[in-house]
Amino acid sequence: MVTLPPAKRGEIWLVRFDPSLGAEIRKLRPAIVVSVDGVGRLPLRIVVPVTNWKPVYGGLSWFVRLPAATTNGLSKDSAADAFQVKSVSEARFIQRLGVVTPSQLEEIASAVALCVGAP
Repeated sequence: MVTLPPAKRGEIWLVRFDPSLGAEIRKLRPAIVVSVDGVGRLPLRIVVPVTNWKPVYGGLSWFVRLPAATTNGLSKDSAADAFQVKSVSEARFIQRLGVVTPSQLEEIASAVALCVGAP
């Protein structure tokens, strides 16, 4: 078994979401780590899953557009879906793809705050 470095805030990783139930995000897909490094004592990270970009998402405040870039490792324009935020085991992390910009991370965190009713 290969030991991976710990996932850090702002990084995009391939995460294995299966098994899932109902409308939960599923399969192997990118996700952005949004948990603050050093917070929590369990081997878990809070992530926001990434999905393919669709124009309809532009009108939905919980989606954050992520254009494909060499720095983020995404091969096509995508969206962070803040409504699907979840805490996952580090064992679900498969491979580091890249990193989002500080402004993208701030926008994603704000979208998560919107979904949970934070001021």
